Parts: sequence; C-alpha cells; structure tokens
Amino acid sequence: MYDIIIIGAGPAGASAALFTAKAGKKTLVIDSDQSVTKRAWVENHYGVPETTGPDLVQIGKQQIAKFGAELVTGKATAVARGEDGLTVQTEEGSYTGKYVVLATGLFADLAEASGITTLTGTEPRIKTIVQVDAAGRTNVDGVWAAGTIAGVSMHTIITAGDGAKVAINIISELNGARYVDHDVMKS
Repeated sequence: MYDIIIIGAGPAGASAALFTAKAGKKTLVIDSDQSVTKRAWVENHYGVPETTGPDLVQIGKQQIAKFGAELVTGKATAVARGEDGLTVQTEEGSYTGKYVVLATGLFADLAEASGITTLTGTEPRIKTIVQVDAAGRTNVDGVWAAGTIAGVSMHTIITAGDGAKVAINIISELNGARYVDHDVMKS
C-alpha cells in the first residue's frame, strides 16, 4: 500500500513526487513516457538558464529517486475506489494507495475511464481537463489532479508549481497539520 500514487513524471508529477517522497511518504510514480515536455526547449523556467525538455524530465526523475520514490514505466488505464483505498490499474498490473494524483498532462482518457469529472480545456490545444477545487481535489474521494490536466497553463514552471501545491495539500491532509518543506543552507 502506497501513501500516494502519482500518474505522470513530467514537471507536475515529478514535482509532486519530490515533495511527497522527501516528506517520507511512500510514493509510487507511474509514467508512460509520453510527456509533451520531452519535446520542449525551456528558457522560461526560473533558476534554469536554458535546458531541453528531455533533460528537465530526466533531472526530475533523478530527484524523486534520490528521496525514495519508486518509478515504474507503464500506462495507467483506470483508477477505482475500493475497501482498501484506491487501485490504479495499469496494462501490466495494479497498485493500491491512499491517494492518487493525476498528472497526465494532455491526456484525459484515464480520468474519463475512471468517472472523474472533466471539462472543456481553456489552453490552446488542450481539449479536456479534470475539474478540481482550489486545492486540487477531483470529484472522486482521494483522487487529486495537478498540472495541465488540472487546467493550469502548460508552462513547465507553472505545472511544476501546481504539482508541488497539490503534494503539500495531500501531505498536510495525511499529517493532520499544515506541512512546510523549507531547506536551510548547510554551514
């Protein structure tokens, strides 16, 4: 049983996983290796002079591994609530967790197959998004969404920030108190 299962390892999903794993939550990231970020050239990401999308995605995967998140490659096909939590079905098997974060970018098929409320997208080229509240919750208890699929701008800096926001909200809910993650320079 995972505390948090994150579907997608682009900027939103990796950012969410970075926070949850660093907070000591048992985190699984399921990634289909289809992130649109892998086609990007990035010069508008704060703190990064310039980079390629593939490098940004690879660094994100390295960061989440550093803090103990488990990463599996596969395509999630459904999310369902059961007696023991939420089950994420993939083409290769299934995983169970307390919370699920959809960070599927442009892809709404998983949400639609799982009974999660969707809306018409507002960003150029984004046809469908998941309906979320201000914290990132969907209509399915325990399922949250972050990044482009949650209706925020598809710029990497914005989707990464949204993934962090959703992670902080979930960690806070798990802990029963507001969670803050501030690192301090080592002397």
